[in-house]
Amino acid sequence: MSSFIKIEEPVRPVPANGASRPSALWKLGFRPFYLLASGFAALSIALWALQFSGWLGRPYLQGPMWHAHEMLFGFTLAVVVGFLLTAGSNWSGRPTLSGKPLAALALLWLAGRVLVLTPFGWTAALVNAAFPLCAAVALGIPFYASRNRRNYFFVGLLLLMSLAQLGVHLAQLEVLRLPAWVGIQVALDVVLFIMAVMGGRVIPMFTNNGVRGAQAQRQPRLEQLTLGSTLAVLAADLLQLPGTLLVLLLGVCAAAHLARWALWQPWKTLRVPIVWILHAAYLWIPLHLLLRGLAGLGWIASSTAVHALTVGAIGALVLGMMTRTARGHTGLPLQAGRAEIACYLMVLLAALVRVFLPLIAPAQTLNAVLLSAALWSAAFGLYFVRYWPILTRPRVDGKPG
Repeated sequence: MSSFIKIEEPVRPVPANGASRPSALWKLGFRPFYLLASGFAALSIALWALQFSGWLGRPYLQGPMWHAHEMLFGFTLAVVVGFLLTAGSNWSGRPTLSGKPLAALALLWLAGRVLVLTPFGWTAALVNAAFPLCAAVALGIPFYASRNRRNYFFVGLLLLMSLAQLGVHLAQLEVLRLPAWVGIQVALDVVLFIMAVMGGRVIPMFTNNGVRGAQAQRQPRLEQLTLGSTLAVLAADLLQLPGTLLVLLLGVCAAAHLARWALWQPWKTLRVPIVWILHAAYLWIPLHLLLRGLAGLGWIASSTAVHALTVGAIGALVLGMMTRTARGHTGLPLQAGRAEIACYLMVLLAALVRVFLPLIAPAQTLNAVLLSAALWSAAFGLYFVRYWPILTRPRVDGKPG
């Protein structure tokens, strides 16, 4: 299992004056993209809450579409690219982007965030679609050179994200007749599959390595069912299958994810925050699938299921992985302090408020959105402040990266 992702146990930190060391921001992909993603998550959700409440006007991608687009193709995709460029170096044994090429990729991402707020729709479309395309090329080169065929599918998923993003823009520009939400849903499914793959690779390993007495397990047939049904949901959305078939598929997929999660023994992780956050985040995946099934039956609003995935699963898993990989790849102990625990609790509370308060008290939907946004922005703002010095300084153990 150690071949899945290599995150070294850090050695004892070497005393050094951090202020005198040169910046290491462009050494490896996780450094700039974790900072960009966390800062953007805090700022953009705060702006969205103001827009939702009616205090701000609407930008180019109007209303909920701007919000969905930026959370998926801005925030989430930045974290995915940062993680894959970092893990890809370990998987292939070859260097990934660093220095000026990495800075150029970050600038391309930043340009996309600005352009969606302008009237230049075609430019925004091309720049935003180019970001995952360039990331796919940057990841594919070391994979091909090392014949790392096992992870080629990540390149394909980034290409699919590029197409989905382009589809959203072209629909907004009225070039495509398909609704823009089709591209959003496909991108959500791609991110769900990435989380399913990486969760299965790292959560059992981190649990067994970090929790005394834990015996997290993986069963091959259950793994095949879980990943296969997740891909089937993606295919169903691409083909726009009828609602009844989709609801049945969502039920099977939810049951598989829940059974998989139970095999990882989450109850044994409660004393280790840097591990339990990953389990808490993953539990939102089967919950999202169940809620989406209920939405397909017309019993609840579809936004409830979407936010279970985006705020709950994506938000919490991103924070858990950004803290763990940032600490592991900078030579710090793999432990969550008060700041990290505060981030975890705030993002989980943001998810609970956003998903369940509108269900219990529909009249409180606006308050739920505002409170959830405040908690989310505080969580990612705290991460940004706490990890700025960590992500911009060289490793404390003197190793490269």
